[in-house]
Amino acid sequence: MLKLPYDDWWNVIVTSRVDGVDGLFVHPVQDPGVMAGNGTIGLEILEDLPDPDAVVIPYGGGGLTAGIASAIRALRPATKIFTAEPETGAALVAAFDAGHPADVDYRASFVDGSGSRRVLDSMWPLVAPLVDRALAIPIGEVAAAVRTLAERVRVIAEGAGALAPAAALTGRAGTGKVVCVVSGGNINLTKLAEILNGAAG
Repeated sequence: MLKLPYDDWWNVIVTSRVDGVDGLFVHPVQDPGVMAGNGTIGLEILEDLPDPDAVVIPYGGGGLTAGIASAIRALRPATKIFTAEPETGAALVAAFDAGHPADVDYRASFVDGSGSRRVLDSMWPLVAPLVDRALAIPIGEVAAAVRTLAERVRVIAEGAGALAPAAALTGRAGTGKVVCVVSGGNINLTKLAEILNGAAG
């Protein structure tokens, strides 16, 4: 497995290429097929719960949000769509505040599957019309959600995966039938142990 420092990874996301690697690059965010595949998550949500009041999606590059939100908007336009990012890199929140992609002061955290320096310019026009509100979540609240998921429902979530439950558990996503997309479980075991023992991230 190729592991890249954040700056190198971000360069791959922006340029759609990995220096020194040959082959077909399927963009994990901007590829239309990837976004369409993500849309099936929205279909599954509505199959299981036809009338959600809100769906909360962790925001990384925007492809997950674009796919899920497009499907839900098409079939259940009354459902609110919220995104959740760590406040240490809430680029979509900043973009909504400015009305366009804007640079933010990104700080690395254990929530490494979400948060960035800037919303991808190519994703902004796709995502902006679909999202009702972008939410910035404090790291301590994300850690608390990781603990809650592990203790109450025996789900191990990575930081990005716990963003949506953190938003819901703190009331940021409103009341009623709130669906949280828990998007991954790739958390460092040492970090997980620290969080389960009470660390705030």
